[in-house]
Amino acid sequence: MGNREDLLAGAKRCLYEKGYGRTTARDIASAAGVSLAAIGYHYGSKDALLTLAMTEALEEWGRAVGGVLAGIGDEMDPEQRFVAAWDGVLASFAEYRGLWAVQFEMIAQIPHAPELGEVLTAAQKEGRLGLSAIFQGRPEVPDTPEEMTRGTFYQALLAGLAAQWLVSPELAPDGREFLRGLRLVGGDVLTAPGRAPQP
Repeated sequence: MGNREDLLAGAKRCLYEKGYGRTTARDIASAAGVSLAAIGYHYGSKDALLTLAMTEALEEWGRAVGGVLAGIGDEMDPEQRFVAAWDGVLASFAEYRGLWAVQFEMIAQIPHAPELGEVLTAAQKEGRLGLSAIFQGRPEVPDTPEEMTRGTFYQALLAGLAAQWLVSPELAPDGREFLRGLRLVGGDVLTAPGRAPQP
């Protein structure tokens, strides 16, 4: 790898190990085995490099989970697939714990770093479509209001599950508990007395 790639790998390692706020430019340069000046030369600033590292780390997680879910058999019915998919996501948290911890830290930094908010906001759209595809077992989905809504729903569940797992892994719900919750809430909302069915 060249200096640019080494810096990106070093930045990802620092994000996982030290978090966003505690990572210094010197930490990244040391982890990458390159000079401090190389950060400015290749990326302009430490923050720009960390933001790119975070984006790539999320893409890596998406590919890893997508690979796991691609192995789920087509013979499963939608409920079985839903359970297996969430169990796969839950299992991924152990390997990618640092990624989820640093995401919440970065979100907390948005009021002090608006440019970080802009980057994360821009990444949300792609992330939502990616999640919609992952949970449906499809390589990709079209950019339609329906797929965006589906992805937004999955994103909300994912963020909530990640937060619960970070606080207490043993209390985080598994796929079967998620399915039970979906049935309960769906029953409460969609079959409320006097409510007309919605498309």
